[in-house]
Formats: sequence, C-alpha cells, structure tokens
Amino acid sequence: MRPVVNVVRGKRVPEALDILNFLPQKVTGLVKTTILSAVHNLMDRNPDERFDEESLVVREIRVDAGAMFKRYRPAPRGRAQRILKRTSHLTVVVSTADEDEGDES
Repeated sequence: MRPVVNVVRGKRVPEALDILNFLPQKVTGLVKTTILSAVHNLMDRNPDERFDEESLVVREIRVDAGAMFKRYRPAPRGRAQRILKRTSHLTVVVSTADEDEGDES
C-alpha cells in the first residue's frame, strides 16, 4: 500500500483520483475511497464554508501497521508453520491549497 500512497501524497485531490484510476494495484480502490471520505468529512464538518474541490490537496496520507492475524498451516513431520496476515491503518488529511501555503512559512 505504501508505494501507491507515496505517488498521491501532496497532489491535488482530482489529480490524485485520476492517478489512482490508472494504477494497476488492487489497493487503489481502498485509497481512492478513503480520500473521497476525507473530502466529504471536511465538507460535513465545515458546513458554513464553501470548498472548491479543485483547490483541495492531499496534505498528509499515511499507512501504519495494523493488527496481525496469526494463522497456522500444516507442515511436514507434523509441524505447523505460522502465517501472518497483515493489516494496515490508512490516515488521510485533506486541506485547501491556501492552508498549505500558510503552513510552509
């Protein structure tokens, strides 16, 4: 998931969604859904403000390790081999381009 996230970090939201449409990885659907959810959360939490979707930027996008499911598979001589099914937490912060310029100074 991290290589896909690294591609869209810092891009404008429409550009990031277009990039995700053309990447071949399976995880792009989850990343796209999470970015859209972050945009809608921003609009819902600030109903008085009007946002232009073209000016929204993916300011922060982060993938952290989640819980690991531990499973076992039969192995030769009556042993068992451990299988770790890894999960991850995806965090997306979306803001306007004006806020990004203010943070850099």
